[in-house]
Amino acid sequence: MKAADLVYRLCCWTLGIVFVYAGVSKLITPKIFAVLIDAYGIVPDIMLMPVAVFLPALEVASGIGILFNIKGSLTIILGQVVLFLLILGYGIHMGLDIDCGCFGPEEPEALAFHGLRTAFNRDLILLAGICFAFGWRRFRGIRPKPFPCCFNI
Repeated sequence: MKAADLVYRLCCWTLGIVFVYAGVSKLITPKIFAVLIDAYGIVPDIMLMPVAVFLPALEVASGIGILFNIKGSLTIILGQVVLFLLILGYGIHMGLDIDCGCFGPEEPEALAFHGLRTAFNRDLILLAGICFAFGWRRFRGIRPKPFPCCFNI
């Protein structure tokens, strides 16, 4: 096995674990996550709880998907990271002094606040890992497995 193959696997496993952990930590306390979302001021009140449940559930599903090399998981993770970067960039631009909400209420950044720039930089590192994973898949011809579904007859 080439070293880059190992880096690819490590990259996918890291992404999967990060997304599963982040999603589960937010799903445990969706009301607190809804308060964090509300602090950004970009989601209407009526949509706070649905977003506070859907977004972490998507994180968990895509994290599990990347762990099992399921087709579409890496693309969904890419979309989420781009969305997070846009929201964090907005928060930084607006000078918001809030927690990013990335890993739920027990995150050390939640205690200190001022964590938007740190979270933005962390997401840039995740983005680099995603780009590497896409590139390595293409270079090595790695094809993810189709989603196992009863409709794939």
